[in-house]
Amino acid sequence: MDNVHKRIDDMVKGNRVVLFMKGTAQFPMCGFSGRAVQILKACGVDDLKTFNVLEDEEVRQGIKDYAQWPTIPQLYVNGEFVGGSDIMMEMYQSGELQQALTR
Repeated sequence: MDNVHKRIDDMVKGNRVVLFMKGTAQFPMCGFSGRAVQILKACGVDDLKTFNVLEDEEVRQGIKDYAQWPTIPQLYVNGEFVGGSDIMMEMYQSGELQQALTR
């Protein structure tokens, strides 16, 4: 595992809920990232760790390889990849996301 994948792996496994996004939770830099943060707030997540991929080009590219998922944002819960904002919205609407967040 190269350095950037190790950094990502440490973040994903060292935090219960991690969102790799464009911008920050307080100031999202794209609509999809903003929607992802709002979904997590609606689920009552209070231990969200975010990572602004716009501040680190290595992580911005590396996270796509890490999850084999081409887009950002990317949500990880309990060390496992959940998906991007569209999947998060579908899971939220069905109640699956709330269940995943309570495990």
